[in-house]
Amino acid sequence: MDLKNRWGDNVDKEGAILGPDGQPLASSGSQQPAKEEPAGEEPAKEAAAEGEGQLNFFNYIASLGFQTMIFLGEMPNPITNQVEKNLKQAKFLIDTLVILRDKTKGNLTKEEDDLLNGSIYELQMRYVDLSKKS
Repeated sequence: MDLKNRWGDNVDKEGAILGPDGQPLASSGSQQPAKEEPAGEEPAKEAAAEGEGQLNFFNYIASLGFQTMIFLGEMPNPITNQVEKNLKQAKFLIDTLVILRDKTKGNLTKEEDDLLNGSIYELQMRYVDLSKKS
């Protein structure tokens, strides 16, 4: 009997996540023969997976920064193609980045820390400039 976990994935009675073919996605002790991939298709799949917007810390921070830039009116909203300013929402996102920095202190790589601190600094400076003009 298949069930669903809280993310909506199909799972078997042992809790293994099932693929569309009903087989477990990760081997859970059972030896299933690996499917042969036609030559040349594996690199293409990896390239496609990389382009799908993997969720990682860098992409998450960049996403919050991008949203903030939209709310600061620095770039058009990709949905409406209009420049829209919402300083209250921009401040909320900047404050969110500050909370992330505080809560992840000591747990980030140097690159992650630099990205987060640089993003906060740049966005705060833009916010202050726009606030003074309003």
